[in-house]
Amino acid sequence: MARHARSIAAAGTLAAAAAVALAAPGMPGNARAQAYQCRVPSGPVILPNVRRDGPVRRVPVGGYTLALSWSPEFCRFREGNARHARQCSGREGRFAFVVHGLWPEGRRGGWPQWCPTDRRPSQTEVRASLCMTPDAGLIAHEWAKHGSCMVRDPDGYLRITRILWNSLRWPDFDRLSRDRDLSASDIRNAFADANRYWEPEMVGLVLNERGWLEEMRLCYDTRFRPARCDARRFGPADAERVRIWRGL
Repeated sequence: MARHARSIAAAGTLAAAAAVALAAPGMPGNARAQAYQCRVPSGPVILPNVRRDGPVRRVPVGGYTLALSWSPEFCRFREGNARHARQCSGREGRFAFVVHGLWPEGRRGGWPQWCPTDRRPSQTEVRASLCMTPDAGLIAHEWAKHGSCMVRDPDGYLRITRILWNSLRWPDFDRLSRDRDLSASDIRNAFADANRYWEPEMVGLVLNERGWLEEMRLCYDTRFRPARCDARRFGPADAERVRIWRGL
C-alpha cells in the first residue's frame, strides 16, 4: 500500500511539473541556451557512491527550491581541477546557469533529506541531464540527499528537474554583468520580466562574501507553481550591489 501511494504521489509530482512547462510561453532564450557546445560522453557515465553527510530528516514537504549555480563563478580558479573538469575545463562545453539541485522544503522550517533508498538513476536519464547538471557526481548526490525525499524513482526526480529547467527563459546576463550599478533587484526584475508567471519576490539569490553572484534559487509551492521565497532563500536585499563574473 505504501509503495502504491508513493507511485501515485510521484505521478502527481510529474504532472504538476509538466503543467508548469506547458504554461511557459514558447519563446527564445530557454534553459538549453545555458550550455554552449555541451558534449555528452560516448561511453557509460560513472556514478560515484554517495556518502551521507548529515542526519536522515523526514518532515512534511511545503514547497520546493530549484537551485541554479552560475557556472562562470563556480569555475573561477577551478579550470584545472580534475574533479570539475567536465564543467570547468571547456573541453566538454561552456556553461552559464546549471542546476545545482531540486530541493524539497519543509512545511514548518527545515528540509527533508537523506530518505533511505538503494536506487540509482539510470544511464539514460543521467546522460539526458548532463547538459543541465554537467557533473555526474552532483547528480548522484542530489538524488540521494534531496530527490529521495520527493519520489521513489530517481529517474522521475531527474525528469521533474528537467521539466522545470526547460520551462525557464533567461534574460541577457552578459549585458547585466556589464552594469556597474547592478543590484539584486535588477537581477530579480530581469528574470521576472522574461518569465510570465514569476515575480521578483519569488527569485532568491546567493552572493559570496565579495558580492559576486553564486546562485539563483527559484521558489515553488507544492504544485510547482512559482511562490514567494522566505527570507532564508530570498537572500540579499534588493538594494544590495551584485557583480557577475563572466569567465572571460
